[in-house]
Amino acid sequence: MAEIKEYQLFINGEWRTSTSGDTIDIVNPSTEEIVARVQNGTAEEAIEALKAADKAQKEWKKLPARSRADLLYKLAAEIKANSDYLAELLVKEQGKLLKVAKMEVAVTASFIEYACEGARRIEGDIIPSDNPNEQIWIQKIPRGVVVAITAWNFPLALAGRKLGPALVAGNTIVIKPTSETPLATLELGNLANKVGIPAGVINILTGPGRAMGNALVESPICKMVTMTGSTPVGQQIAKNAAQNLTHVQLELGGKAPFIVFEDADIDAAVASALHSRFDNCGQVCTCNERMYIHEDIYETFMEKFITATKALKVGDPMLDDTDMGPKVNASELKHMEHLVAVSIEEGATVATGGKRPEGSQFEKGYWFEPTVLTNVKQDMTIVHEESFGPILPVLKFKTFDEVIGYANDCEYGLAAMVFTNNMNTIMKCNDELEYGEIYVNRGHGEQHQGFHNGYKLSGSGGEDGKYGFEQYMEKKTFYIKHKA
Repeated sequence: MAEIKEYQLFINGEWRTSTSGDTIDIVNPSTEEIVARVQNGTAEEAIEALKAADKAQKEWKKLPARSRADLLYKLAAEIKANSDYLAELLVKEQGKLLKVAKMEVAVTASFIEYACEGARRIEGDIIPSDNPNEQIWIQKIPRGVVVAITAWNFPLALAGRKLGPALVAGNTIVIKPTSETPLATLELGNLANKVGIPAGVINILTGPGRAMGNALVESPICKMVTMTGSTPVGQQIAKNAAQNLTHVQLELGGKAPFIVFEDADIDAAVASALHSRFDNCGQVCTCNERMYIHEDIYETFMEKFITATKALKVGDPMLDDTDMGPKVNASELKHMEHLVAVSIEEGATVATGGKRPEGSQFEKGYWFEPTVLTNVKQDMTIVHEESFGPILPVLKFKTFDEVIGYANDCEYGLAAMVFTNNMNTIMKCNDELEYGEIYVNRGHGEQHQGFHNGYKLSGSGGEDGKYGFEQYMEKKTFYIKHKA
């Protein structure tokens, strides 16, 4: 039996054992074997990390932004140099395919590199005053200490997405990964020390959200919270941060509609619908969560889509020919089974999948088949509740107004996907779809220079690009009176 590695808390550039004396087992979703243990940190250790970050920020912000970026470029290089190790760690803790894990490591590095490119683009304004011999200067400055709370589906990439702009802007950071998938993120502590990032600039903590997470968010030392995760947790964070009027940036749940109009390229739409539902076992916030197909092409589309879905190979995520790995934990697996059962009760038909796959290789692990539901009605549970897994309800539609009404009939507003070759339809979708991110004639997948922004209960603030970078900075205004 392989030795179980134990991780400590990373505070002020040092690894420390929690005073709680408790640990959390990290379980491989494919085998249910314990692959590591992490510390169950306390509220007191959360405050200690915040104080270390606060002290470090006083000097960190004085460095020229380019100098901060130079250190982070080195961190990105070390992440790439350790790609194989980090990717295998991601597979063990989250169950994602090795090829997807390698992509995540590369994206983590490029998130940081993209932020570094903005070091010379932190720009303010000089504005004419109404008063004589006076100018108004607006300067962008760091907020202070940023608390980053990340989700389990892309833990390392989400850490890089937040760490890069936060540090380039002159903030310091305390990262709290989820208890399910903290390992690759914790490894950033070693890499930060290796490249010479000053102690306290990056801190990484593990522990329960109700104790450690609340302490981080509620402290007046915390000047910004950036969180990716579920809507209920985001709502609680917003409430907890409100007592200090702390700036909060939230990327929360989604229920993305995938709309295929009658003039669409059917083969392209099928391929995009497939990867946009079953990538990472459906555990992506912008995934194809409900699909609307025009009645004129429904039969042709579904024949091709069901065939492609049945051809997907579920299995060992370390193998190159595997298309889908397991769900992240037993609770998520039970949620899949519950959603299918409720859908059948409400009248839906399982066109394919709907259960754990058969075979001895699936006796251990949290496996679920790629699942497509038909005969679905708009008022069914599966159309409105986020599955965050490999279950896809499919509905027919007749008219543009009908499908827009269906798509907008949702408490979430993160992403939507549209397939059509009619420019007028595209522009009408742009006007009427209530989503922060719309993909036209392609599947999900945002880019660094875009803006990842949700409406409604999908969050607030947004990330990526120049607009996301600005979230990590305050504005300070000077009224400069001078002699003529």
